[in-house]
Amino acid sequence: MKAVTIIGAGLGGLTLARVLHVHRIPVQVYEAEASPDARAQGGMLDIHDYNGQLAIEAAGLGDAFRAIVLEGRQAMRALSPDGAVLFEKADDGQGGRPEVQRADLRRMLLDALPPGTVGWGTKVAGARRLDEGRHEVTFADGRTLVADLLVGADGAWSKIRPLLSAATPAYAGTSFVETYLYEADTRHPAAAKAVGGGSMFVPAPDRAITAHRERGDTLHAYTSLTRPLDWFDQIDFTDPAAAATRVAAEFEGWAPEVTSLITDSDTPPVLRPHFALPDGHRWLRTPGVTLVGDAAHLQAPDGEGANWAMCDGAELADALAAHPDDFEAGLDAYEQALFTRMSQADDVMNHHLEETFGDDIPESLRALMLERQQDN
Repeated sequence: MKAVTIIGAGLGGLTLARVLHVHRIPVQVYEAEASPDARAQGGMLDIHDYNGQLAIEAAGLGDAFRAIVLEGRQAMRALSPDGAVLFEKADDGQGGRPEVQRADLRRMLLDALPPGTVGWGTKVAGARRLDEGRHEVTFADGRTLVADLLVGADGAWSKIRPLLSAATPAYAGTSFVETYLYEADTRHPAAAKAVGGGSMFVPAPDRAITAHRERGDTLHAYTSLTRPLDWFDQIDFTDPAAAATRVAAEFEGWAPEVTSLITDSDTPPVLRPHFALPDGHRWLRTPGVTLVGDAAHLQAPDGEGANWAMCDGAELADALAAHPDDFEAGLDAYEQALFTRMSQADDVMNHHLEETFGDDIPESLRALMLERQQDN
């Protein structure tokens, strides 16, 4: 049986590796980061029952997943810019979107793989096509390998994507500014009260503030602005106080307990511009190689990226397992299902958002959410 070579140890690549391992298909992962703890892995993820949780069950990790869920974090509220509560929903355990820390989820997947499955510190410089569906991968240190079946799980700026597609990500028009408030209940009580026990968002036509309550009394906030990149270039993010003041100025007149998520940050504000591949990105079937996650369908953040990446990994592994003597047939089945699924992803998300919010959401808030979704 051919071995599978995965480039990238993010959630999509690791889910693929785990489900391949469940199916006893040989697999090796290569990751540019020096170790599992080389950098922070981001904040909270809500893992949905219609994609991410299905991947976790395919990986045989349902119990391990439930052990890392942060109880109560499915609570959500929407505020108006003046701080009034527009919508609120408690966590009754039935929301279908349990919250976990991304780092815990990644560690869960890593721990479920045999030692040595991931080669750390192996940054890919490029890849080229050989004969009979094989590909040569070149690493930054000059080493090479030949892959019988190559999967690009290496994110937005994938080095594997050019084997399949000439598409490159373009700026999506929006950016996040990321901030953290620590020991929130005692040091930042007004902000903590505004956020509540789970997530909080304050939407407006071309700006928004979103925050999550993470483990350890931490508030993790994302300020969203629809601005060109050169607008952000005028902000000196090497001066944290000045950068926070400039960003907060875009929210003049908003409630101070909301804008304090920017101005009172315990960490320097970090700019996170959003990039996306063209809508409907797809490629022709190319022997011996495919893509998962952001390498395949990068979009501006909408709460679905990690879920779809994990779903990609599980579905690809299942497709290969269903065609053990003809991996090309498995790749073809996976890609056709992937293209169909992602063409319907917005409709699926909208359906489940309607289920989440129900009929209680004010029409003014519904209209704002629709406008922001169309902008993204």
